[in-house]
Amino acid sequence: MIDVHSVLFIGAGPGDPELITVKGMNALCNADLIIYTGSLVPEAVLKWAKPNTRCINSASLNLEEVIKIIEEAYKKGENIVRLHTGDPSIYGAIFEQISELKKRDIPYKVIPGVTAAFAASASLGIEYTLPEITQTFIITRIAGRTPVPELEKLDSLAQHKASIVIYLSISFIADIAKILQKHYGSDAPCAVAFKVSQPEEKIIKTNLSEISNIVKKENITNQALIIISRVLEIEPDMLYHKSKLYDKDFKHGFRK
Repeated sequence: MIDVHSVLFIGAGPGDPELITVKGMNALCNADLIIYTGSLVPEAVLKWAKPNTRCINSASLNLEEVIKIIEEAYKKGENIVRLHTGDPSIYGAIFEQISELKKRDIPYKVIPGVTAAFAASASLGIEYTLPEITQTFIITRIAGRTPVPELEKLDSLAQHKASIVIYLSISFIADIAKILQKHYGSDAPCAVAFKVSQPEEKIIKTNLSEISNIVKKENITNQALIIISRVLEIEPDMLYHKSKLYDKDFKHGFRK
């Protein structure tokens, strides 16, 4: 059930309008006002909106301007959607917006979405957590205008040799490849997923020694994920350790 009296922060998913959740789609269908992150959310996602819905691109707006629009619409009793790319809890900058709404006693709810990392794994046909290969999956970014805590820098995270998906950092691909090679080796498999799930999607599978040159050649400068994981070298017909979940010799509460 959708609470139309709250401001709804919605994850639009990775780009394909059909990858938004049913709850998110229903909220868009009922919205009087949609403020969307136009630099990242494709306008195709707005097809779920009513013909007379006001759709405002927030790409050129600052926080104060966004909150002012929301506050004015809330006072009019409008159904308001704040539409973010992927899942709003991952690099979505929703906390600062929520804080401002709380100051104004404006109720809100968050509807989760599919983040690009999962659309990328779907396109690649991989599982980030293969038994006895890796059971850890890390989402991170490189420090740019937004700093990264010292203990979370890529050089530290890469020591675990887990599956890592790096957001918002494709412009630093040469530096990233150099750091990762220290821990995974130059021949380690990696991938870049550009505009995953969208018509322009481009998936590149290669190794750490080649990735920087390929990204430069393909002129990929934004909206791309960098994926490093040993699971990228595992093919379905290769020998690998299967999970216990469907092992006929493994017993659990639902299968004696």
